[in-house]
Amino acid sequence: MKVANIMQKQVDYVSIDSTVADVARLIFGRGINGVPVCKDKKVVGFVTEHDIVARFFPSMQEYMEDPVHARDFEGMEKKVSEILELAVEKIMSKNLTTVTPDTPLLKAQSLMSVHKVGRLPVVDKKDNLVGILSKGDIFRAVVGEKLPLEEEEEFYDWLARHYDIIIDWEKRLKAELPELIRLFRKENVKKVIDVTSSTGEHAVALVKKGFEVVGIERSKIMHRLSEEKKANISKAFKQKLHFVHGDYKNLMEELPHDFDVAILLGNALPHVTYRDRDILKEVQNVLKPKNSFLVLQIINFDKIFQVSRGIRNFSIKKTHFAYEEEHAFVGFYTKKKGKILIYNLAIFDSGGNKWIFKGIRSTPVIYIGQKEISQRLKKLGFSKIQFYGSLDNNSLFAGPFKPLESDWLNVVAKR
Repeated sequence: MKVANIMQKQVDYVSIDSTVADVARLIFGRGINGVPVCKDKKVVGFVTEHDIVARFFPSMQEYMEDPVHARDFEGMEKKVSEILELAVEKIMSKNLTTVTPDTPLLKAQSLMSVHKVGRLPVVDKKDNLVGILSKGDIFRAVVGEKLPLEEEEEFYDWLARHYDIIIDWEKRLKAELPELIRLFRKENVKKVIDVTSSTGEHAVALVKKGFEVVGIERSKIMHRLSEEKKANISKAFKQKLHFVHGDYKNLMEELPHDFDVAILLGNALPHVTYRDRDILKEVQNVLKPKNSFLVLQIINFDKIFQVSRGIRNFSIKKTHFAYEEEHAFVGFYTKKKGKILIYNLAIFDSGGNKWIFKGIRSTPVIYIGQKEISQRLKKLGFSKIQFYGSLDNNSLFAGPFKPLESDWLNVVAKR
């Protein structure tokens, strides 16, 4: 593979008379660590974050002349305005390492390693800038494109750190819990299995209302967070709450078959079904033979694609981590093949003034609509199936399902 196959052709660069402030804006705005410096179209230098930060420190001559003030590290920060006004020419690296479009990709990677740089300008025979290549570009081309999409466990391990920030649990439980409790008490429910229990919020809330709950989760990090929440409840509640981690099929083969209800909330079913097509059958097997039922919450994919053009959610939330003030979350679906969809989640962090791209992950899910879920449940012997629609963070069973209006398809299926 050649550099030309993966280089970025739309290149951010600055001119020889630009200031350090111009470079800093590009670095922050584009989420990159350096930019080429050009005179006309020719590359004459390169400026990195390191080049800028290095200007805060005194030179060897300054250190020799005034060693006391040269150690005033807090005072060095005050030089920022002065540094931002400097001409790029004064701080840029002039000993350039460049590649051409015909350079083999792994040779470019070797040059980066030898010269300890993360980006290389791509130039033509006249040294005109025609592209840029980063370590990330090479990694994605050589490794990333060969990796399979992340499945449920990997995706949620990555998401776990932010999961309880994305979900407004106070608002969600206020809307969902009363209706679940009302339904459970009407059906004389004693024992609940929460399949894909995530960080344990539903399970803990149900236990506090008198139900015995087993929460099962494939993500080890989600499971750990659940156990931490369990540790903070009273001993009486702890005795009725059990969190287990592992493969769903194996776990349900080991569990007693005496649950009154199984819940799969938060779009769990489309995620799990990609890996385990028989998940509903496996869940059915842990329910009591009679007078048991399922509660399913499935995202309305019809609305997602026909109304929202694939966008699932956009939200900005306050953080509880140090050095960050807010997170922005952008979730969207793309179609792959047949019933397979890809859920993509991008995260951005803000320290107060600037937003920085934190990362994006993608995982496959299976499209499941009202018709599909009805057919599956009937084959499994669920004779009474009720469909409800709801908006985000609203009651589960308040109204009928509307294909182009409801955010969620909520299902109650009884034997």
